[in-house]
Amino acid sequence: MKSSDIHTTISILTEAVKEWKTPAVSIVSQREGNPFKVLISCILSLRTRDQVTGEASARLFTLADTPAKMGELSPEILAETIYPVGFYRNKSVQIIEICRLLTEKYNGDVPDTIDELLSFKGVGRKTANLVVTLGFGSPGICVDIHVHRISNRLGYVSTRTPEETEYALRDKLPKKYWLGINDLMVTFGQNLCAPVSPRCSICPLHLLCNRVGVGKSR
Repeated sequence: MKSSDIHTTISILTEAVKEWKTPAVSIVSQREGNPFKVLISCILSLRTRDQVTGEASARLFTLADTPAKMGELSPEILAETIYPVGFYRNKSVQIIEICRLLTEKYNGDVPDTIDELLSFKGVGRKTANLVVTLGFGSPGICVDIHVHRISNRLGYVSTRTPEETEYALRDKLPKKYWLGINDLMVTFGQNLCAPVSPRCSICPLHLLCNRVGVGKSR
């Protein structure tokens, strides 16, 4: 895929994803505009389906909607509230620890830099970038498995890990696309460009995609 094709690719994806549901964490950011809720939703979303993430986030924020209130919950109550998200018991402990740190060290405010967010136990680059981009509207590129897979499948980058993909995209992707790239590729990956047997026969990007690593497709 030629670098110049990225403009056409983004334009096509922007139209295509209108047919599908927006990722759960993005819905939270659009509805709430709250970095804390974006952070917590991101943590819940790891290894969890979007529908489960959305429902669990809603239950939890009804119960406690600030770091101070959430940090006072017991791990058992929090785990029961967010079940059945993936690793819900571990996440309940992690969330309480983060909330207590936010309350004690940051006066209840979520830090707005990737480096500072990465200092929180259990917060990786994907979550940190999502909080910065969706919570604060600041430049960042959130690379999850969908962004990593599709960027490589298109032939736009050639990387081995999501972290390598993030840095490659920071060097190559025009900055005006940084904030939206995650939503576009996650939605596209969840609905059409599957990890195994992607639906290439009806893909609107079939003329631009190099189909790197694609064996069987539909």
